[in-house]
Amino acid sequence: MTKRILVVGAGFAGMWSALSAARLLDEQGRDDVEITLIAPDPHLHVRPRLYEEGPANFRAPLTEIFDAVGVNFVQGMVEHVNVGSRTVDVIGADQQALTLSYDRLVLASGSRLFRPAIPGLAEHAFSVDQTDEAVELETHIHQLASRPASLARNTVVVAGGGFTGIETAAEMPARLRAVLGENADVRVIIVERAEAMGPDLGAGPRPVIEKALGELGVAWRLGAGVASVDEGGIVTDDGERIESSTVIWTAGLRASSLTEQIPSSRDVAGRLHVDRHLAVPGVPGVYATGDVACAATDDEGNRTMMSCQHAMNLGRSAGHNAAADLLGLPAIPYSQPKYVTCLDLGPWGAVYTEGWEREVKMQGMDAKHLKHQINSEWIYPPRADRAEVFAAADPLRIVVA
Repeated sequence: MTKRILVVGAGFAGMWSALSAARLLDEQGRDDVEITLIAPDPHLHVRPRLYEEGPANFRAPLTEIFDAVGVNFVQGMVEHVNVGSRTVDVIGADQQALTLSYDRLVLASGSRLFRPAIPGLAEHAFSVDQTDEAVELETHIHQLASRPASLARNTVVVAGGGFTGIETAAEMPARLRAVLGENADVRVIIVERAEAMGPDLGAGPRPVIEKALGELGVAWRLGAGVASVDEGGIVTDDGERIESSTVIWTAGLRASSLTEQIPSSRDVAGRLHVDRHLAVPGVPGVYATGDVACAATDDEGNRTMMSCQHAMNLGRSAGHNAAADLLGLPAIPYSQPKYVTCLDLGPWGAVYTEGWEREVKMQGMDAKHLKHQINSEWIYPPRADRAEVFAAADPLRIVVA
């Protein structure tokens, strides 16, 4: 009887899970196991690029790659995971319900931007979290030119001074001037609740970040959160009013709500705790990967970040180990001790760091060139060539050396 490995999600972790599982099955000469991947869309949405202009273009088709290696694709949304019966309930693209069984499940359903119950946030704030949301923001920016000049029209508020907030804010002065005119008096303001810019990025790159933002004309307001949002701007939680027609919310991610249907422990972001093989303890046959997994990257106490850097290797490991488990083969412990960051700083350049202390190794246009390679080449899927795909899907492949 044919067995099934079911992968939920077609992001970086889901795609690589399916390809890595297919690699091991091919290596073992097994044709009695099928790999099925469920996702709303047969594309990899290159989410790390959505702060850039032209977000509708940042997706890569997956159908040919899946066909090349024998991965079945089911277009739909998983609504329920039933670990007792080893089934998932799906609403298909035609809105018809179907139930799929699994022998091994790889949950790779990703994350979503966390939107707290702030008055007016849902109605009036934009984001760059999903492709359609980034496209909506881009359309809005282009439409600003049809409005009368005003302080609010010329002002962008970016709520959140973390990785995404900084990258988004650094792009905005040039994007606004491209629409409103080179001589337009534009304002871009980051509002960050912490007392320092880039609180999660640490002190290492902060001087470079602040220098770059200052030279780009981006201002920041620290130690204050957003209390309310309306059509004309925001009010901070200490009572300051900032006029703005464009408020972009970037503050924080939460794991897919499907993790709540897995009876196991989760971290504060909703990610499932997993063992070194990315299996969910106490839930036989279930693996978690990418943004839904809280995994140890090394033996020093470091845990995975919600980033494509980790998601790609997490996916390769989870897919391989799910297949190995099913075939009775040894699992390969997930390990990713090398950690780097490359933060885009718009026309100014970028900053590249290494290590969990984020020691600055490169900045300016040299780092920008590296960032462009990462965003436009390294994180994209391979060609739909079976040998090339399997070589790239090796869980022992070293991506960051």
